[in-house]
Amino acid sequence: MLPLAAIERIVRKAGIDRISSKAIKEINKVTEELGVDLAREAAVLAEHAGRKTIQKEDIKIVAQKD
Repeated sequence: MLPLAAIERIVRKAGIDRISSKAIKEINKVTEELGVDLAREAAVLAEHAGRKTIQKEDIKIVAQKD
């Protein structure tokens, strides 16, 4: 998980001044879940390309999906 202070900085950067600590924790949880899913899909792409290592382009491709 990311430090909660980092999540709070991201939220503030988005222009949000008021957010509960529970909401920050939930954003953190969802962010971690999305990151895990992203990494899994990128690993499939790397494997399909005959590589064991996920590269920056794998992440970009998966992130642009949807």
